[in-house]
Amino acid sequence: MIVGVPKEIKDNEYRVALPPGGAKTLILAGHKVLVQSGAGQGSGFTDEEYAALGAEIKDTAADTWGNAEMVMKVKEPLREEFDFMRQDLLLFTYLHLAAEEELTKALVDRKVPSVAYETVELDNRTLPLLTPMSEVAGRMSVQVGAHYLERANGGIGKLMGGVPGVRPAHAVIIGGGVVGTNAAKMALGMGAQVTIIDINLDRLRYLDDVLHGNFSTVASNPVNIADAARVADLLVGGVLIPGARAPRLVTREMIKTMKAGAVIVDVAIDQGGCVETIKPTTHSEPTYFVDDVLHYGVTNMPGAVPRTSTYALSNATLPYALKLANMGLKEAVKADHTLAPGVNTYEGHVTYDAVAEAFDLEYSPLDKLLN
Repeated sequence: MIVGVPKEIKDNEYRVALPPGGAKTLILAGHKVLVQSGAGQGSGFTDEEYAALGAEIKDTAADTWGNAEMVMKVKEPLREEFDFMRQDLLLFTYLHLAAEEELTKALVDRKVPSVAYETVELDNRTLPLLTPMSEVAGRMSVQVGAHYLERANGGIGKLMGGVPGVRPAHAVIIGGGVVGTNAAKMALGMGAQVTIIDINLDRLRYLDDVLHGNFSTVASNPVNIADAARVADLLVGGVLIPGARAPRLVTREMIKTMKAGAVIVDVAIDQGGCVETIKPTTHSEPTYFVDDVLHYGVTNMPGAVPRTSTYALSNATLPYALKLANMGLKEAVKADHTLAPGVNTYEGHVTYDAVAEAFDLEYSPLDKLLN
């Protein structure tokens, strides 16, 4: 199979879908890899490194997309890339379609077969291709939050860990999954007071056992979320319903009760966000204020640490890319049932129910289309 790796064009997105070592792995398996010139530059990989390992360097995005049978990306295609998509091209990338109506319709109209990293799902309900970037984003959320809590950056002017005789900042984390757990680790490591809110009591019991320090757990309900928001210096949104739009758990009324200069980092923004007042932002213009509360809604947070993120992502995606390249989509899905939930669109149909529901589109089960 011919695998194309175009350069990412999202604002300040420095990741690349394959590091040189990943490209070499595909080449050794008998596949051809096309890399757009400069695709790896943001992550510190030169065209010469790719070429030395057998990849073919393409000058333009059109050449890369146009000559590939499978395109591997990091982020969802933007409008400028829609015309590159076609029925005989397999797209393998993060899509987050429940928050991307225009892209969903473009994939359907062009009958593009697409596999979304974020909905590939193991039997234990974990999401192996989303996990590494959730780990990065969770850890970054506290790093970013600490930065914006500084007065010069718009925040209330609190040090995360305080000092002897002065209370630390209070970090409230909504969601105790991968994002929330990693955010808690970082916040506790910085000495903050940390509260995690989750609907799953067994998860809270587990977190209570493994996390230590100035830490508490709270069961999720509207009253408890409202109470926590009032006292939060940093509020991190880490709620996930796989493939679906995130529920709006923090309302505008709750925002009005928050401290002036408090900071919100909504990692769930890729799926629409769990804060009512959040909207997508970019690394170029990352923040804005609502009711004197600083909001950070960057949709590609891990793109700011591309060297770490590219390696972490490729570690997870490469085995699946090999299966897709070796077998093609139909046979790969039959051989590995965990790939099936990753297929979001196929031959003009929406094959992921939460995406169909988000936009009132018809849902077509993949197994019926493949038979």
